[in-house]
Parts: sequence; C-alpha cells; structure tokens
Amino acid sequence: MKSRTLIFAAIALSSLVVTYSAPARETWTSVRSRNFLLVGNASERDIRRVGTRLEQFRDVFARLFTKARLNSPVPTTVIIFKSASSYKPFKPLYQGRPIEAAGYFQAGPDVNYITLTTEQQGENPFGVIFHELVHLFVQNNVPHAPLWFNEGLAEYYSSFEVSDGDRKVLLGKPIARHVFRLREQLIPLRTLFAVDRSSPLYNERDKSSIFYAESWAFVHYLILGNNGQRQKDLAQFVNLLATGTPVERSFTQAFQTDFQTMEKELRDYIRHDTYPVQVISFDERLEFDATMQSAPLSEAEAQAYLGDLLLHLNKLDEAEKYLQQALALDADLAIAHSSLGLLLVRQHRLADARSHLERAIAANSRNHLTHYYYAFALSREGMDANGRVSAYLPELADRMRAELRKAIELAPEFPESYHLLAFIDLVTDERLDEAVSMLKRAMQLAPGREDFALALAQVYMRREDFTAARQMLEPIAQTSAEPQMRQAAESLLRTVRLIEEQRALHPSNERGERQVVPNAPTPNDEARPTPPRLPKRFEGTRVRGEIIKIECGPKGVLLFVKTGERILRLHNADLQRIEFVSYIPNISGEITCGPRNLASPVAVTYHPTYHPTKDNRASFDGEVVAVEFVPPEWEIEP
Repeated sequence: MKSRTLIFAAIALSSLVVTYSAPARETWTSVRSRNFLLVGNASERDIRRVGTRLEQFRDVFARLFTKARLNSPVPTTVIIFKSASSYKPFKPLYQGRPIEAAGYFQAGPDVNYITLTTEQQGENPFGVIFHELVHLFVQNNVPHAPLWFNEGLAEYYSSFEVSDGDRKVLLGKPIARHVFRLREQLIPLRTLFAVDRSSPLYNERDKSSIFYAESWAFVHYLILGNNGQRQKDLAQFVNLLATGTPVERSFTQAFQTDFQTMEKELRDYIRHDTYPVQVISFDERLEFDATMQSAPLSEAEAQAYLGDLLLHLNKLDEAEKYLQQALALDADLAIAHSSLGLLLVRQHRLADARSHLERAIAANSRNHLTHYYYAFALSREGMDANGRVSAYLPELADRMRAELRKAIELAPEFPESYHLLAFIDLVTDERLDEAVSMLKRAMQLAPGREDFALALAQVYMRREDFTAARQMLEPIAQTSAEPQMRQAAESLLRTVRLIEEQRALHPSNERGERQVVPNAPTPNDEARPTPPRLPKRFEGTRVRGEIIKIECGPKGVLLFVKTGERILRLHNADLQRIEFVSYIPNISGEITCGPRNLASPVAVTYHPTYHPTKDNRASFDGEVVAVEFVPPEWEIEP
C-alpha cells in the first residue's frame, strides 16, 4: 500500500443545516451505517444526516484512491447531542473549562469517539471531525508522517464541501483565518519542518496559528499550486520518510531542490493570495441513507455509552457514576460491565475489575474488546507503579493468551490484541518467534503506531538480533514527530551500540549483556521510554550502589561500594581479576586505585565472606567478582 494514495485527494462536505424541535421526553437512538455506529439524543433524522456526511467523506476517498487503507482497525462510535447544554458535560477540558467547539474527535487505541451537537451555533462541527479523521487515515497509511504534513493535510481537508445535489466535491477551498494570518507572518521552511509535538509553535496558542496556517498553505501549494506540478514530488517525499530516510535527505531527493528555493516558491504562492479550488464531479449522488439501520436505545445503554466516553476523556469519577447508573438500570448490560472493568483497572482495583469483565464475557462472549480488556486486566497483576513486570505465572500467561486468541478470532483486524500477546511472550521469555509475527501483524494493521515498532525492536534485542532492532529504531529516532518516541528509540539505540561494543571487547561472552523488558501496553496512556533490564551474568550476590573509592595494597584491592545507608568493603587479591563491564559511554580510561572523583553507579557481584581482624571486626564484606557500570535508570536482576 503506497503512502501517496492520501496525498492527491481532498474532499469537502457541506456544513450541517438542521432544524430541531425538542421532544417532550428524552429519547436515545442508535443508527448503524456502513462504517460508523451513531448514537444520540438528537432526532433520528439528524443522526442520519450526520451519518450521511461521514459516509460521504469516507466514500470519496474510496472512490478516488482505491489503495488507501480506510478501514480503521479501531471501531469508531459517534455520539450526537441534541443541544449545546446536553453536550457540555461531555466535552474535554482546557484549563479546567469545557472546550468551545461544536464537535471533537477522541482517538483511542481501543475505540475512537466522534462527538458533536446538531444545535445551530454558527460553527460547522464537521471541520474538526474531518480534520481528525484525516489524522486517522494518515496514521493508517503514512508511517513517520512529519507534523507539518499531518496538520497541513488535515486542515486542507477540513473545509471541503459536497454540492450540486451530492454529486460534486470541492477540494482545497481557502480557509479565511489562515489566509489572513499568512498576510501577517511567515516562518522559515526549515523551522516549519523542525516543529514537533513538544514545540511552542505547536502548543502555544499565540504561536500555533502560524504553524497551522503555513502547514496548510504548503500542502495546498504542493497539491494544487502550479497546476499540481509538485504532487508527484510530495508523494515521493512521504514515501521516503516512510522508509526511515532523514527529513533533509528525503526533501532534497524528492523535490530536487533545497529549502531556500522551495521557501521562495511558497512565499510567491502566498503573496499572490490566489488559492485554486479543484472540482470533482460524480455521475451518481453520494447517497447512503437507505443503507442505514436504526433502533431505539434503552436508558441503560445510553448511560453506558456516555460513561465510556467519559472514561476515554480520562474523567474517571464522572464515568464511574454513569456506568454504575447503567448497571442499576440493567444489571447484565455487557458494555457497562466491560467499560467499568477497564475503569477499575486504571484505578488499580484489579479484583473488582476482573469481576466486572467476567460478567461482561458471560453476558456477551462475542465482543472482542471484552476479551481484550480481561487479558489486559490480568496482565496488570504483579506490575510495579511504572507498568513493568518481570514474570507471569504459567497458568496466568496461558489464561491471558487464551483470551487474546479469542479476541483475535472475533476481530482479526484489531491490533492491540497482537500487541499485548507479544508483550506476554516477551515477559515470559518464550515464544519470541510468535512475538515477532504478532507485532509485524499489528504494524500491518496500524502502520503509524510507532510504539509497535519499539516493541518489536525490544523483541529483536531479546533475540540478540541487533541489526533488525536498529532497522526498527532508526526511522523513529530520525523522523518521529513525537519527542517521547524519539527519546525512547534513541535510548534503545544507545543500548544496542553499548552491547555491541562490549561484545567486541569481550567476544568470549556466551550470552548477550542484557535483556529488555518493555512497559506494558496501556490503552489510554502515552507511550513511555522503556528502561533496559540487565540480566545476571556472574555467580554470587548482586547489589546496586556506587563505587566511592578503590584502595590498593600488598594484601590486594578493596572496593568501597555505597548501597543505601551502608558501605560495603569488597576484596580481591588483584584488580585485574575483577571483571569490569561498562554500559555507560562516559566511563573511560583505566580503573585506578584511589577515590573516585564522581560516584559511579554500578551493579556489583560478590561472594559474601567473613575475615575478622584482631578486634573482631570484619575487615571486608566479601570477595568481589564483577563490577558493571550501568545508567541509573536501568533495572537489574538481583
């Protein structure tokens, strides 16, 4: 599947115009279209209109670009509120207050939510929805997409319209706020390319407007400027990025020019202040209403959907109230038990979580998310506060695998099941070939999920296939728009280099210097850099501490190692007999006698002994075998 399939298309859907008369009683309706589940307290007619707009948006992509991956592996639920007042409690918060938006898209690894209100307030809710749907399409089609491209393309699509009786699509309509902003300021193209999700130009309101405006203008120029002469270049640029080629090299190779020349082209395009609009006509109407099926929702089901939405907004207390109310109305409602189970996992109430998830499976064993959530809950047993675990009991691992295989059977396109199954294999240090195949499948389903590539790199490291690990890590380290992902990839790459350097120095080692245990998959948390775990290589007692001094004398060597409040005195007859291994790049030169200028974090292996002096005090605490210099964030096996 080629990345270019998303580049040339742009569609616009007309703003929603509805009239609404409030019913005398609260009624919730479910409408299922080809690709969306819509629920809401708006009228069925309005819900169907929303469904039509979303299906039109998706259908135009499918008609124009048959190679694009449009079927998201994650289900999408649309909640439509009849009024702004009923919508307000279910909006995300910004600085403690509900956002001022007519609609929003809440993405998640297990379910996506689209929400909006049909009450007319002068704002088209679909601009935000289409913008976010483009992000979803880009994630499923363009790995390592740079932020300017992702946001520029999303803005480009957000204003599209369908006209002429649903037979004509308008592409690339100018966005007034961007046009006005570009008349005031431009930023250098090199600066635009360097923006990531931690940059002030992306996060600070007074600065982000120019980033969005210029990203939109640059994408608009590359697609429609000069009669579309740069379209093929843009496709090549994105394809190169997808292979892990660094940004500057991808730019030069694809556009056959430098930043300065391209920046002049963009400035000329903006200065002319004329943005073309492309029109695509279809012989038949983009019509979908006849294929939709509707049904009433019970009050319990409505409460469950609202509770699950709040859960995915991380409003746990409010979510629990709605889910408990749903179960008070229907004690066997599977979706409420399932959502409440996940909520309780996040609150670390694992026993209660398992109980609700078991009831959810008993009520509806055909829902893949319930089986996945149950395996996810079981995977949290024995984890520390950072989401790491060193081992699973065999029977627990077997139970989790059984639940995940059932989830895969029910929904083979859902990538998180493969991800969690691979994590279990990695923790148990078995079936690593299966872990590789599981993660490769997850990456096929969601090419933009860089956390899957990080997990696969860690499996390769466990298998000591460092070449394959680098192939996974280098594209993320070089091109990811997520600073946290780049840092995690860079950390693992440093570890790979250190291991390979140590192997070159000590080729007789039978086993690799270390293993890696990843953080557990977390459906609603951001990915975190994964600290390596150093396995035990030498026989004896192992402690973590800092070397503060080395004394050399006629009777041998004493190492003074501070461990907590205690200082160990460890002996060896000869400094050369101690195995020194370093995983820290700045530990250089020879290990010499005397005080250490800087305390050095180490893992020390020794054999405890007792050698009393004349006053019956121990002269030292043991015979030192090995000293391993390790970064302070690394874990060690005792």
